[in-house]
Amino acid sequence: MTYPNPDPNSDPDRRPNPDPEPESTTGLEPGGGVPPGETPPAESSMPGAGPRETHNPPTGWAKAPLTLIILLVVVIAAFFLIYAIVLIV
Repeated sequence: MTYPNPDPNSDPDRRPNPDPEPESTTGLEPGGGVPPGETPPAESSMPGAGPRETHNPPTGWAKAPLTLIILLVVVIAAFFLIYAIVLIV
């Protein structure tokens, strides 16, 4: 059973405007501005999270892995250099 639409000109897919009417919104001045103290303060630029850290381990590569990588690169470069010399001779 279908019911007649009370407003034949209304569109069923049309949504109501989510913005409030300026006349009925509290806290607005006559020009549409907001008076001081009506909105929350902005986020501060200084982070205030947690206690001061006294132990900061160093960041970056540790000496042993970095030494092994450099050694591996030198061995591979020497291999290709010797291989090139053998091919030329």
